[in-house]
Amino acid sequence: MQHPLIQHKLTLMRNREASTSSFRRLLNELSALMAYEITRDMPMQEIEVETPLEKTTGKVIDGKKLALISILRAGNGLLDGMLSVVPGARVGHVGLYRDPKTLQAVEYYFKMPAHMEERDAIVVDPMLATGNSAVAALDRIKQLKPRSIKFVCLLTCPEGIATLHKAHPDVPIYTAAIDRGLNEKGYIVPGLGDAGDRIFGTL
Repeated sequence: MQHPLIQHKLTLMRNREASTSSFRRLLNELSALMAYEITRDMPMQEIEVETPLEKTTGKVIDGKKLALISILRAGNGLLDGMLSVVPGARVGHVGLYRDPKTLQAVEYYFKMPAHMEERDAIVVDPMLATGNSAVAALDRIKQLKPRSIKFVCLLTCPEGIATLHKAHPDVPIYTAAIDRGLNEKGYIVPGLGDAGDRIFGTL
């Protein structure tokens, strides 16, 4: 996503001197802008509505509302901004942690809205690094057969993209930037550090 405001806010977030409060505020603003871009192609249907003056037709989102699905815990940092744009969306959570030795995802929580087969799912996680957590989350979500799935992150890298596309070639990735790669600890470089720690002030 090359929108100037998205790129501007992402650059400010990269700054190591950004405080927890400013990082959180920028993430909230940036995620709202991303939600606007991501929902451009949502299916619509016409309905009749009565204004104070007369009846007319208008367009609303077709079918069940969106399901925003957060990969815990950092994904929660993207939710508020997106919900400000689509406040009627339902919210699901996938709890995963990355085993520090294997870098593989381990699930500890999974809770989704009802009727997922009628919903368009937007899965959010600030960083698509190794891609293992994203793949594990999508594996589980697909068991519920949502109408469509999109994956949204602030940052990714060639390794993360390759891992996700190999496992789920049908899931498009929306991101603000594709960085150089991963370091020996599996962190995106140049990146912006650990997104969860910076959002919640647990550095």
